[in-house]
Amino acid sequence: MISVHLKKIGQVTFGIAIEGDKVLATNFGTNEKDMLKSLLASLPHDLPFQIAEKQNAFSEKLLTTLRGIYDGEDVSSAFEIAMKHLSKYSQKVLKCVWRIPVGYLTTYGAVAKTCGGSPRAVGRVMATNPFAPLIPCHRVVQADFSTGGYGGGKELKLEILKREDRGYKKSKEIMTEAGALLVHPVGELMKKVGQRVD
Repeated sequence: MISVHLKKIGQVTFGIAIEGDKVLATNFGTNEKDMLKSLLASLPHDLPFQIAEKQNAFSEKLLTTLRGIYDGEDVSSAFEIAMKHLSKYSQKVLKCVWRIPVGYLTTYGAVAKTCGGSPRAVGRVMATNPFAPLIPCHRVVQADFSTGGYGGGKELKLEILKREDRGYKKSKEIMTEAGALLVHPVGELMKKVGQRVD
């Protein structure tokens, strides 16, 4: 049975769907009803679920991790994520994006170069990411370092990235299951939007 857990922290509600120690979906938002609807839509179809009345140790750890990511903290996200119901291409892209470290971002085109497909195809996977912010689709931006789309809005994407800025100066390649991925310091985006993070 899938267990759905919700936790409101400040103005933001974090939601997770888990089965034992497997993560089936994560989400967050300021409108709890919309967030829950989106979370449930991300679940594999025809599986029963229940809204949990209490948190357990695993749900607390996962919800705390989501809050940490939202706050720009460098937290461990080593969870077992259930992706088998997703297309092979979506799995490949999501696993690649999951490797982008805090303080860095990449472009839709760079992910496409690593995983195959087009920047638009990568954008479609990001738009339907069932594991936000655990799989950090907010760290994928347009080729000109403008923010691009985001389910929570461009302003929220920018705010999260501002919190993640570590002041790194150099781009680098990271290794993913699909191959090398070029990542850039978050400061590149801040220059583009004309904001400095202190």
